[in-house]
Amino acid sequence: TQRPAQSSIADRLSRHRIAMNIERLVAMANDIAAFFASDPDPDAAAEQVANHLRKFWAPRMREAIRRCVQEGGTGLSPLARRGVQRL
Repeated sequence: TQRPAQSSIADRLSRHRIAMNIERLVAMANDIAAFFASDPDPDAAAEQVANHLRKFWAPRMREAIRRCVQEGGTGLSPLARRGVQRL
């Protein structure tokens, strides 16, 4: 078993990794949204973002970005946010 101090350090490192991971996922979602933003139909663009996330992101990544949107979606572009909401 871990001593309390080690557990505390492990917990902080885990939270830090999750925070960095979500920042990376937000950046990637924004990049995907920027690619599809040229579509003149905003609904089609959001659906293309969602389709890309469904096809190429692991379930764990999609769940993390969904949680991000549920918690306010800090850092996500409007198009990325709409795409995630379609998942």
